[in-house]
Amino acid sequence: MLDTIAVAQLRQDPRLIALTRARARVGWTLAALMVAIYFGFVFLVAFAPHVLATPVWGVITLGFPLGLLVILSAIVLTAIYVSIANRRFDPLQRAIVADVR
Repeated sequence: MLDTIAVAQLRQDPRLIALTRARARVGWTLAALMVAIYFGFVFLVAFAPHVLATPVWGVITLGFPLGLLVILSAIVLTAIYVSIANRRFDPLQRAIVADVR
């Protein structure tokens, strides 16, 4: 278990500070992008329903594929975060933890 001095030193480690900021920056950016996509769709439903009612193929209207794109964008943004975390965040975290031990 880490003692209080080690925790205080760890919190001042420039690598941990950079890691924390990078994680926050990536997380907030992807979250803002998802919110923009979601509310863009909601505003389209509220203010331009005629656009979503446009037939694309048979009885399928534009609203259905756009709704699927909203769902798929959440999956893609999650995959982007996982990819970034695996390539950049996890190795740095492992190095910091190894130095503390």
